[in-house]
Amino acid sequence: MADTMQFDLVSPERSLASFQVTEVQIPGADGDFTAMADHAPVISTLRPGILTVNGPDGTKRYAVTGGFAEVGTAGTSVLAEQAIPAEDVTADDLNALISAAEAAVQTASGDSIDAAAKTLADMQALKVDLGV
Repeated sequence: MADTMQFDLVSPERSLASFQVTEVQIPGADGDFTAMADHAPVISTLRPGILTVNGPDGTKRYAVTGGFAEVGTAGTSVLAEQAIPAEDVTADDLNALISAAEAAVQTASGDSIDAAAKTLADMQALKVDLGV
């Protein structure tokens, strides 16, 4: 199909998605961006956020906690630390992630304090974005 690309989303536990898409909105660590067919090759780290995929079969959203995205001319692959379909995310899931991020802030020192605080803020924003 014209103007589509292959999209793959995997986490350590399982493969969550593998299908043709028209675009992928990626929560990059240095800023959100959208990958489309024939996008210039790029590799980005992910921040906690919502990964949105649009394709011939509609829109799908996934909550991701971090990882990497590789965009190439043939498609986009996302290797997520954790990924959950947005409709399956519960308040308990996010509260556990936020608690872990709060603990990381408490134990952080030196240069890692800012990174831990940013992760905590991203987790809290993810909860708001998902409305749970």
